[in-house]
Amino acid sequence: MNLKLLGSSLIIAGTALGAGMLAIPMVLAQFGWLWGTLMMLFIWMGTTYAALLLLEASIKSGGGMGMNSIARKTLGKGGQFVTNGLLYALLVCLLMAYIIGAGDLVRKVLSGIGLELSMVQSQIAFTLLAGAVVAAGTAVIDKLNRVLFAVMVIMLAVTLMSLVPTLSLENLLVASSSDKVALVKTSSVLFTSFGFMVVIPSLVSYNQEATHRQLRNMVIFGSLIPLFSYLLWLYAAMGNLTPAQMGTFANVSELIAALGTNHGTISAVLSVFTGLALLTSFLGVAMALFDQNVDTFQKNRAVTYVMTFIFPLMGALWAADQFLAVLGYAGIILVFLAVFVPMAMTLKVRRAPALSINTSASQAVAAEGTQAVVAEDYQAAGGHLAMAMSFAFGCFLLAAELI
Repeated sequence: MNLKLLGSSLIIAGTALGAGMLAIPMVLAQFGWLWGTLMMLFIWMGTTYAALLLLEASIKSGGGMGMNSIARKTLGKGGQFVTNGLLYALLVCLLMAYIIGAGDLVRKVLSGIGLELSMVQSQIAFTLLAGAVVAAGTAVIDKLNRVLFAVMVIMLAVTLMSLVPTLSLENLLVASSSDKVALVKTSSVLFTSFGFMVVIPSLVSYNQEATHRQLRNMVIFGSLIPLFSYLLWLYAAMGNLTPAQMGTFANVSELIAALGTNHGTISAVLSVFTGLALLTSFLGVAMALFDQNVDTFQKNRAVTYVMTFIFPLMGALWAADQFLAVLGYAGIILVFLAVFVPMAMTLKVRRAPALSINTSASQAVAAEGTQAVVAEDYQAAGGHLAMAMSFAFGCFLLAAELI
């Protein structure tokens, strides 16, 4: 995998690795390491396969900067309208949540060095600066994200090295709850933690010279990074705190404080990790919305910059204390957009004559003489059985969101 594809995988991973990662032990610890691991693997497999379906639809439809073009080519005007509505609702909700979280973090950091800003000023400053990076293009985001992700990995490694020596196998094996309905409810939190699919159309356009196998590996590798990060963090936290202790925490800050009692550096390290996780998630989601606006409205980058960030910023200022509530709304929307819409797109491109959808793309590949196979040859593995299982997965998630 070349650096460009590696960077794209890190964008996928960075988009998924939001600050919600830190809450995962609080959600799963009560069920023990076995059920926690099985649920995490189940959610990862379902979301990754749905992402590969979207990859197939993106390739076979000839790509596009955003889901707008893909939906128009595969689902028609009605499907395009529904997809755009869901996508805008999701991305705006996510950006609102990230601006709220990042604004609070920026305010605390600046306060520590003697610069006092209000929450409103912090949110505006963060949005303007981070938004400028997004407007600079995917290549800039890619390069910056590599650096940020490297620092995140270092922070996570320091945390794990501090926690692993004091890990208790007894704590890992204890399950304080056998309530499987409660376990099912956790799937909504975990599913949102793997919400990276919105960046796939942008990355397909960014890696036009890549073969389909490379693009598939890009998605799988990018999804494996958050999976292993989540599991390692879950085991480390569970091994150092009893299920009874976990059950008393009302928020992530209390969890971090409890871990920091015996490990002095944990609080500072995890605070840095949280900030970087918010930033990388913001960059990935904002990139998807920016490219969607470029694809839909065909305006210059300055106008698109304003269109992309004005509504999330206004929403964040209006709902400054609703971080978790906004993420909850995003989770319900994500079920439809991340599972059912890619499935509908893929069914359409598999049934439709491939050349009528992607003739120009096939001709371009042939003319350039690249080693990439033509777009009509790519298909996510599994056939009808995997498609049916993906549909059942979506229904399961929807039920979990509504319980």
